[in-house]
Amino acid sequence: MEIMQVIKDQIENNDILLYMKGSPNQPQCGFSARTVQAVMECGQKFAYVDVLSNQDIRSNLPTYANWPTFPQLWVKGELVGGCDIIAEMHEKGELKALLDEAAPAE
Repeated sequence: MEIMQVIKDQIENNDILLYMKGSPNQPQCGFSARTVQAVMECGQKFAYVDVLSNQDIRSNLPTYANWPTFPQLWVKGELVGGCDIIAEMHEKGELKALLDEAAPAE
């Protein structure tokens, strides 16, 4: 499958998706670590993609998203933003509200 279609499918098939460097348990950069901590503190399950182990995604996602850096948080198919935006939303309580609304009912 073409990589742009793979990215599109990942975004469409996961209500909360974080493209990051490393994994939630072992982030590989400070920005990913700050972002994943903020997302995890909101308490919702989320999917993630390690862009360091997926070179095709790492090189094509910035074009797809029109966003040059990682991490990238996607919620319900929409790019929310990167580390600074997520951290600011978390501090204001906006991130939890967004993720609670997006999370599938248990």
